[in-house]
Amino acid sequence: MFRLTSPAFKHGETIPKAYTCEGKDASPELNWSGAPPGTKSFALIMDDPDAPVGLWVHWVLYDIPADLRGLPENLPKTKRAPGGAKHGASWGVDSFSRTGYGGPCPPPGKPHRYVFKLFALDKPLGLPPGATASEAAKAMEGHVLGRAELIGLYERFGTGA
Repeated sequence: MFRLTSPAFKHGETIPKAYTCEGKDASPELNWSGAPPGTKSFALIMDDPDAPVGLWVHWVLYDIPADLRGLPENLPKTKRAPGGAKHGASWGVDSFSRTGYGGPCPPPGKPHRYVFKLFALDKPLGLPPGATASEAAKAMEGHVLGRAELIGLYERFGTGA
């Protein structure tokens, strides 16, 4: 079974403040196991389906080497990540031209779900750094061997002003 986990939070639980806009905005450590046979690379997309403007993309990372079984905490927000993975454009309905992880930052109110989706692929995508989530999804069509998902929750409270 293909699984995605984090030592920072369990599936369906609150994402700690350190991984949000109210904290260090550091990416959480992620680990995976049970990748399908034939996996040649991984792609990761994190989004917020509860955003008021529609699906909000917080993180796009692709061409993650097949021999990796996780990502360290606070991955550098550079076009190319350690190991050769590439950051896409994130932070927006499809992109806002921000490189790297952008942590949860919902408007005050109800908790939002943050969905980390890891795709096992039968080939590297070969896209240049900066591709949008839509471009990555299109390049993945017909190449997904498996998908693992981790959902975290985060809620911001009003300032009282």
